[in-house]
Amino acid sequence: MVRKKSLKRSVRKSVKKRVNKTTNKRKGRTAPKKSGKKVKYIIVTGGVLSGLGKGVVTASIANMIQSQGYTVSVVKIDPYINVDAGTMRPTEHGEVFVTDDGGETDQDIGTYERFLEKNFGKKNNITTGQVYQEVIRRERNLEFGGKCVEVIPHIPREVQRRVREVASEANADFIVVEVGGTIGDYQNILFLEAFREMHLHTDPVVFVHVVYLPVPSNIGEMKTKPAQHSIRALNSAGIQPDFVICRARNELDEVRKRKISMFGNVPIENVIAAPDLQTIYEEPLVFERQNFAKKLMRMFNLKYNFQSKRMVAWRKFVARVKKPKKPVKIAIVGKYFDIGEFTLLDSYISVIEAIKHASWNYGLTPEIQWIDAKQFESGKANMKLLKAYNGIIIPGGFGSSGIEGKINAVKYCRENKIPFLGLCYGLQMAVIEFSRNVVGLKGANSTEIDPNTKYAVVDIQPEQKALVEGKQYGATMRLGAYDAKLKKGSLVWELYGKKEKISERHRHRYEVNPEFIPQLVENGLVFSGVNPGRNLMEFIELKNHPFFVATQAHPELKSRPLRPSPVFLGFIKAASQKNGKKRKYTK
Repeated sequence: MVRKKSLKRSVRKSVKKRVNKTTNKRKGRTAPKKSGKKVKYIIVTGGVLSGLGKGVVTASIANMIQSQGYTVSVVKIDPYINVDAGTMRPTEHGEVFVTDDGGETDQDIGTYERFLEKNFGKKNNITTGQVYQEVIRRERNLEFGGKCVEVIPHIPREVQRRVREVASEANADFIVVEVGGTIGDYQNILFLEAFREMHLHTDPVVFVHVVYLPVPSNIGEMKTKPAQHSIRALNSAGIQPDFVICRARNELDEVRKRKISMFGNVPIENVIAAPDLQTIYEEPLVFERQNFAKKLMRMFNLKYNFQSKRMVAWRKFVARVKKPKKPVKIAIVGKYFDIGEFTLLDSYISVIEAIKHASWNYGLTPEIQWIDAKQFESGKANMKLLKAYNGIIIPGGFGSSGIEGKINAVKYCRENKIPFLGLCYGLQMAVIEFSRNVVGLKGANSTEIDPNTKYAVVDIQPEQKALVEGKQYGATMRLGAYDAKLKKGSLVWELYGKKEKISERHRHRYEVNPEFIPQLVENGLVFSGVNPGRNLMEFIELKNHPFFVATQAHPELKSRPLRPSPVFLGFIKAASQKNGKKRKYTK
């Protein structure tokens, strides 16, 4: 009897080994390497309403775990069919955050990078479109061995594979996963199923559910009923949360905590308050005061050790932010603000954060004003209103809407010595303005705006023309990190610590046309940064101006709370010294 059991066990092991070996040889795929350690998973879900701040909660949890000395990676799951965020309007879904490897991802990836002071890649953002696309690709390639391919179990398993792949490549101790959407949405049920199965199959998984507790103005009392229903909706997907994070205008009281605990079936000590804060960067410290990190470690049977040099620096940074400071007034002249009767700030979230990081570094309080570029075209706004600001930023964008308004704003900043920073499209607008009004190329333009312009000072890259003509727009731009060789003695060279070569992230199709560069240089435009591989213009600046810098890149994407972007630091410093001494240009 013993020999039979031993033989059966041996056969099972042999079959399992053979199956795994065959599976790992699937065409076009490689199995994730085993790291040799058990990865822990924290799954963050949200309920009641969208826009709760799940991204900040997720980033704060990862921040706390990282402070314990563990390696952490973060995954954002978006339940839309788009393969990535690149094909969506900013007013539809907020900013498209670009990673070093060229991923066009959800803006929450940017939040994670800022809180963890580390870079992530395109694999850290999973979408429904990616998951279905891969399963269908494998089915077409006969990689399922003739099986019937179904939504369950194959879609949840592909989700699990992708999350585990991130864990393996990062050699992570922890993976914190933010499930996009709101509990009760049809779109995210398959993602919940993926993590329910992982929990069932003994993966170390902890569920954190974020809810909102409203205070109706006509009642004046904080209500828990929406949160209770949200937890029940999560239960219906087979998941019981281990922690409930309560987002609210005010701090959570004991009465509300007891209600959430009782009706949500959660220990009262695991009901965590997340009130509105002066700065989102304080949230890890708010969680720590409630021993959230210690409770998480206990769930995974791990030692709690919240002592790190990085957290000391983080505490000092938050304390500095909260002190009253001298204001610096910055205007952003853009076009992705309006959504119905409301203003969507998420369209430029990385620009906003980069302004804050640089301002706080100098002990300043940023006061940011949104100006719709279209107002400078319609005559609704007078250009002179720009004089009220310490500095002007022209951010990125696409299309012809509001372009002439942006060009007019650039001209006003150049002529009136107002500190100016152009980002991506902002550089192109600055080149057009300079070409028209300094070089004398009347009607100079970008072929994106006017394909028939006589002076195409900004033009599409030759390799992009065929893609655009074939209507292939997704992930076909110059994306991700590119090097720039800086001109010695230039302002940009000084801002980057006199480095010969730096790297910034990009997202665009159009470039400065090299045919016009000699004319532009002859008339005083300085090209202070050039891509060494393809001779593409990366930075421009002007002499004898307090600060006139533009870049084809998006330096805001790499700005961090403790390491602000050098370009933004220079801009804010000049803005704070407006009307003071003009910078002497270094030859």
